[in-house]
Amino acid sequence: MAETAYEKLSAKSREVQLVGDAQALLGWDQEVLLPKKAIAYRGEQMAWFSGWAHEQFVAPEVGDWIAEAESSCEGEQETANLREWRHSFDRATCLPKALVEEFAQAKVMAQASWAEAREKSEFEIFAPSLTRLIHLCREQAELWGYDDVLYDALIDRFERGTSSRQLSETLGDLRDKLVPIVEVATAKSGQALPWEGRDFPVEQQKAFNEEVARSIGFDFDAGRIDTAVHPFCSGMAPFDTRLTTRYDETDFRSSLFGVLHEAGHGLYEQGLNPEHWGQPIGNAVSLGIHESQSRLWENHVGRSRGFWEKWLPVAAQYFPTLTGVSVDEMYAAVNQAALSYIRVEADEVTYDLHILLRFEIEKAIFADELAVEDIPAAWNERFKQYFGLSVDDNSSGCLQDIHWSMGIFGYFPTYSLGNINAAHLAQAALDQNPEIAGQMDNGDYSGLLEWMRKKVHARGSILLPDYLIVEATGSPASSEALVNHLKSRYIRN
Repeated sequence: MAETAYEKLSAKSREVQLVGDAQALLGWDQEVLLPKKAIAYRGEQMAWFSGWAHEQFVAPEVGDWIAEAESSCEGEQETANLREWRHSFDRATCLPKALVEEFAQAKVMAQASWAEAREKSEFEIFAPSLTRLIHLCREQAELWGYDDVLYDALIDRFERGTSSRQLSETLGDLRDKLVPIVEVATAKSGQALPWEGRDFPVEQQKAFNEEVARSIGFDFDAGRIDTAVHPFCSGMAPFDTRLTTRYDETDFRSSLFGVLHEAGHGLYEQGLNPEHWGQPIGNAVSLGIHESQSRLWENHVGRSRGFWEKWLPVAAQYFPTLTGVSVDEMYAAVNQAALSYIRVEADEVTYDLHILLRFEIEKAIFADELAVEDIPAAWNERFKQYFGLSVDDNSSGCLQDIHWSMGIFGYFPTYSLGNINAAHLAQAALDQNPEIAGQMDNGDYSGLLEWMRKKVHARGSILLPDYLIVEATGSPASSEALVNHLKSRYIRN
């Protein structure tokens, strides 16, 4: 029997996925193990893979298969796959292969220049690569097209169904609700850490982090933790998920919360339905949903009192310097609110102010209101406005994040969407299954993970983000649950 159009699409999709997964592995290797002299060659490799995959998917017969399959598709899964294939095909066919290859190579070189610039705190080292990436992103966006502003075409890569205008309203509303909480929470915090000046050897941090990650359900037979300049999670497939973190020998919290955050991403990747691998529905639906999982495990679980009642005695076995630290002291230490420089180490209360700053910078760049050479000054001015702090070096300012060197403009707003979604999902999980709270207080996270597996992970991209949230929780996400969570933890306690 001849293959149907849908079967041909499925086979082609799996073929392209194999190459995409190989690229993801090369990307992980670049951040963790790649020798400096191999960077240029890695750029050539990434360009070739990207060009090949692009050429395969924009072939005329692929468009014919999609059109034919659309006329006879049935069932939720087929409909969702065809929705995603159509969206990807329509966007891919807008781009010439040469542009796809150039962008892939430019990202590799930019990440190398960013790492050097960050180490030396010299923005000028990164500026040429950043200029090139912005130009290429602008060219892509113009070819894709947009209804309102060019930046919308870039946001679409990460969060389908939203726009710069909608994000401005969402983040602006969140900012207005956060400001009074920030004022109260930061005024209450600021006490010295109970372990000030003590050492936390890296090897002990690694062992403790692994035990914690295992406890929340991360499968080390299908993943691992390594060290990188900027923490990230790379999911090649549900059975190969790589996490990274970075270490501070004076404070174990940096690596621990980095692992909890990235393990949240990893749990999502490991929870995707393996039977759907190679199909669009076998992938995560959006970054706003992906970030909900990382922020859920990092903040709603990892910064809870119950978590530390369970894990403080264990931590003290790994770090004898914690002996004598009480649960109250630890709970206060992991929930201090402070106006600080580094986004990935920011507390829950001030975190979204970091995102708003980046969102505004990106909007200005792609509205032709901010030149590359003026980014450090614009960053520092906004940072002073939001945080009341003067930025003394670019490494703690506009060079701290890896995202721009990866060409992923439009990504940052999804962190705030993730915070909103995380609080909304966490509240729904507890409302639907009240026993989860007691389980977690006893160090059992299986109930929460099972709820997320069923409601979020296994659903993949069957539904678009807003519909997935409504299906899982019964209502659209709003900032209400997040604001209530922050008030409860930072003001009422």
